Amino acid sequence: MPTDLDPVQRHPKAAKAGERMRAHNPMCYGCGQESVEGLRLQMFAGEDFEVTAAMDVPARFEGGPGVIHGGVLSTAFDDVMGMVPLLIGPAAVTAHLEVDYQRPIPIGSRLHFTATLLGRQRRKVYAEAVAHLGDPDQPVATAHAILVTINAREHFADHLSNSAMADEYKARMSRP
Repeated sequence: MPTDLDPVQRHPKAAKAGERMRAHNPMCYGCGQESVEGLRLQMFAGEDFEVTAAMDVPARFEGGPGVIHGGVLSTAFDDVMGMVPLLIGPAAVTAHLEVDYQRPIPIGSRLHFTATLLGRQRRKVYAEAVAHLGDPDQPVATAHAILVTINAREHFADHLSNSAMADEYKARMSRP
């Protein structure tokens, strides 16, 4: 991470500490409540520049026998850290994601996440996250990400027709 970071402040429209954060989009595999097979993460704004979330680990997330699939865990990290930029401004997409798996995560457990802003440099947002099974001092995995801020209307414009909610998005995008 660079040392010459830009000063940041919480965006005036960002969720307040303790408030549930709005999904990236209703069909988002990570946080969308309309995504039938998704993770359906519910995320909450924390103090300063922190986002928290929790998710159950059902049998459908199995990778190795009796434990979560690493790709499901990385998806959850990606989504939780993807909420961090919303605390300081515009939406962002992941440019780099690194996950360190420290212990197996059993099926049937409840996984807790805390993602924190490390800093911002122009369009790059640096974040880290920790996952644990109830004891924050005993992480089961950690992650780091570099996200790049975007203009969501421009970034996703060419892909709207691929969405299950294409008509709704087109109507929303045509509004000034």
